[in-house]
Amino acid sequence: MTGVVIVGVDGSETAMRAAQAAQQLALGLGASLRVVSAFDSNRTEVVEIGTDKWIVSDAAEAETVARTVAERLAHEGLEVTYSAARGKPGEALVKEAEVQDARLIVVGNRRMQGLGRVLGSVANTVAHTAPCDVYIAKTDQP
Repeated sequence: MTGVVIVGVDGSETAMRAAQAAQQLALGLGASLRVVSAFDSNRTEVVEIGTDKWIVSDAAEAETVARTVAERLAHEGLEVTYSAARGKPGEALVKEAEVQDARLIVVGNRRMQGLGRVLGSVANTVAHTAPCDVYIAKTDQP
């Protein structure tokens, strides 16, 4: 199988476990890996200290998270790319899968049991709306 495996990350340990599962799946399938971090708003702040000026935004923070994880997942023979995607996490992953014509989306199983299941989870949203196969990695235990 060629194509793209997409994984969503948010900087948490459980998201990193899902990303590691996605890495192994991509390697085994001969696919590339796309690491995506979602952001829900366009909040931007300008920080000035003396003559230095920085622009901090939710999009930039999400891209930093995705890039950091992508760098950790780098592996010989695996093409790893990253991006920040606007929207709620589940919806952003589905949209990215459509844009990339992905073959697989990997998500963690956080909030798949108990009250979280009632309130909704990224995995649940993705599983019900994805344009491709979905792999739910068991990430709630090391």
